[in-house]
Amino acid sequence: MKANAGTLTNFEVLDLLNSRGASNDTTRVIAPISTSEYKVYDYLMETPACTQTQEIITNFSDQCKYFKLAKAEILNIINIRPSSTVNLAPILEEPSERGIDKKAKEGILKLVEALLPPPPIVEARGENEEEETEEGEQS
Repeated sequence: MKANAGTLTNFEVLDLLNSRGASNDTTRVIAPISTSEYKVYDYLMETPACTQTQEIITNFSDQCKYFKLAKAEILNIINIRPSSTVNLAPILEEPSERGIDKKAKEGILKLVEALLPPPPIVEARGENEEEETEEGEQS
């Protein structure tokens, strides 16, 4: 692999970490992965990246050519998976000057909905666990 060959999607980073041995294994002592890499892995497992495949990303990128989006915009759409124009707007740079009107934005969102799998459902941790403990102690 060439150094600085280009930007990577979150899926590609997750795929790299998986290839190096990262997993949800609780022991985590066998794999040659650093603590910071595991933190990245854990974060990415709660994002749309964990439900994507290379084929999905390639297909989505190819379909985006119709909208004349910049590579960085496509990358951000893949990583963030916006579900509304409010989420999409900050990703697009000067859309009106490039002919990306409301109809085009709706088309991009339909493409996202059709081609990119939904993000994983992640159970809330931390605060909810503490609340349950406090309620349990009070009973």
